[in-house]
Amino acid sequence: MQRTTDPSLATPSAASNPTPSQLFQPLTLSQLTLPNRIVIAPMCQYSAQEGNANDWHLMHYGSLAVSGAGMLVLEATAVSAVGRITDADLGIYSADNQQALARLMGSLRKLSDIPVAIQLAHAGRKASSHLPWEGAAQIAPDAPRGWVAQAPSAIAHGAGEVPPAEMTPAELAEVKDAFVAAAKAADALGIDGIEIHMAHGYLLHEFLSPLSNTRSDAYGGSLENRLRYPLEVFAAVRAAVPAAKPVWVRISASDWAPGGWDIDGSIALAQGLKALGCSAIHVSSGGLSTAQQIPVQPGYQVGFAEAIKQATGLTTMAVGLVTEPAQAEHIVASGQADAVAIGRAALYDPRWPWHAAASLGAQVDAPRQYWRSQPREFSKLFRGAAVGVR
Repeated sequence: MQRTTDPSLATPSAASNPTPSQLFQPLTLSQLTLPNRIVIAPMCQYSAQEGNANDWHLMHYGSLAVSGAGMLVLEATAVSAVGRITDADLGIYSADNQQALARLMGSLRKLSDIPVAIQLAHAGRKASSHLPWEGAAQIAPDAPRGWVAQAPSAIAHGAGEVPPAEMTPAELAEVKDAFVAAAKAADALGIDGIEIHMAHGYLLHEFLSPLSNTRSDAYGGSLENRLRYPLEVFAAVRAAVPAAKPVWVRISASDWAPGGWDIDGSIALAQGLKALGCSAIHVSSGGLSTAQQIPVQPGYQVGFAEAIKQATGLTTMAVGLVTEPAQAEHIVASGQADAVAIGRAALYDPRWPWHAAASLGAQVDAPRQYWRSQPREFSKLFRGAAVGVR
């Protein structure tokens, strides 16, 4: 796993941090208050069966639920079977899917009080793919496990792939309705927040980018037209759930490819979302074009989050190679973003928030069963910890 070696991001000791950590201050999204500003980012597990969560998800999310983070976001969860990236993606489009998610949520609620959100997604032209560890290539529509993908335009994601079917007006309405149905199901399951996936080259991002959207109707061409469908989907979801429940989006702020989606478009999108009652914006990048050239380095996407925050005032979440506590603290304390999302770093170290709290002189919630793991030098790390030995 790549780690930053920048000495300015070295992790301090709790003693060297006399001021309260800003990373561990509460953050309110609509009427949901997070205990701190560390968010476990949605990370696909490609382990579902017919869209159903199973024992893997119980283990995986159970571990992250006791991580001490401020919020846990469940992985990209498909709003339709056609909208899955792979046939092993998590879903919320059937009664069986929802029953499996109810089992997962019931387990998480017994383990922790952590706020749990869900990312609602449609893969667009990147659907019907092999699993990542099988190479992630497209599965042809007429092959076993394959199907015809939907997209704004009949433009394949990669060279040699079968192009997706351009969505008709009726299909646009059907997919929007699928997002609404998924949001209502998530609300009924007691999920605390909803993130709509508009990033990483999936359907709603495809509408935004001129590289994937060449429509000649009201949903293609000008920036205003390319914004239209993603904003319509957001507005429909926002109206479908209680106002107290936060609804936000994850975007790719840049395609990192010539002629593609960029930060100026992202700011325009953020302004439109804010006007519709968006609670926050989770700022990632890339994923749409195989020609992308991404300058990967620690915090390489943080500047996008900062630009959107300054231009719109929206609550922002920064993500992307944020691996060190001091790095995360700086992002929040300097006002570059309001929260940081931890993805791969949390897979590598599911107790990342504990270690961040220890190094920044803060406290986290932890299960009583784990209180005795607290190092003596961090005797106030766990809230309420008191362990007697017999």
